[in-house]
Amino acid sequence: MSKTQTILDGIGNTSLIALRNIVPANGARILLKMENENPTGSMKDRMALAMIEAAEADGRLKPGGSVVEYTGGSTGVSLSLVCAVKGYPLDIVTSDAFAQEKLDHMRLLGAELHIVRSDSGRMTEKLTKDMIEEARIIAAAKGSFWTDQMKNRDQLAAYHRMADEIRDQTQGRIDGFVQCVGTAASLRGIAEGLRRHDGRIRITAVEPAESAVLSGGPSGAHKIDGIGAGYVVPLWQEAVADRMERVSTEEAMAMAFRLAREEGLFAGTSTGANVIAALRLAEDLGPDATIVTIMCDTGMKYLKTFGAKLEREAVA
Repeated sequence: MSKTQTILDGIGNTSLIALRNIVPANGARILLKMENENPTGSMKDRMALAMIEAAEADGRLKPGGSVVEYTGGSTGVSLSLVCAVKGYPLDIVTSDAFAQEKLDHMRLLGAELHIVRSDSGRMTEKLTKDMIEEARIIAAAKGSFWTDQMKNRDQLAAYHRMADEIRDQTQGRIDGFVQCVGTAASLRGIAEGLRRHDGRIRITAVEPAESAVLSGGPSGAHKIDGIGAGYVVPLWQEAVADRMERVSTEEAMAMAFRLAREEGLFAGTSTGANVIAALRLAEDLGPDATIVTIMCDTGMKYLKTFGAKLEREAVA
């Protein structure tokens, strides 16, 4: 029996399960890729490892080097894990707009955090660009390798591999794929991987209704962690998606609560948005369709945020 050498060997090969209670009325199947099974509880473990290993392989990141990144949280936690295991000092530029649990997790894994203040705890285009600029300044000052997730194409290989997992787990029987857009790497990489085998698969991109810039809406503020940068991100390719779905913060959070209560699946708001969009796609594809979407991370990353909402609801 093979022996796992480090925790990084536990990244990937996650389960694929069918929703049992939150299902389309027409009988279509919705399958959820359980990325909460990765070591930090997030799909971002895949891309963090891919970015670091690619930089090691071509010499951009040398022994004794350091790393810097801007992040809404999950990428930062994943990079913190990878850098802790590999021994690279890590600077993370993040914000008070994101879940405190994620910031604490990064610190516990040894990252040095640089906090950019937000507008009332909301994600906006200005916040994204301020974080990117701060990361650029730190990288230049320290001579660090800047993973620069918004532009980094090395992560696409990780999502091509994830597409292969999905194809194997469904025996190639998949009619639609749904994913939220943050950097656009996961949507693009998985869509590319799936379409290598079947060009008929319908791809749905999901973005916050409050900041639906990819589908032509104005830039705005929302509170769905990890998605909706507020502008058209560099890795986005319009041709990748057959359709766009807009989901509000309130809708996404409500579905996250439903997933916990009706399916026992404790996930974040981006997963809630994914499931809402998957249900909408199912209406169009019909009763024989199989749709795959992603449980992007564990709801344990949002305990304080969710708990505060529950308290407000109890008072109301």
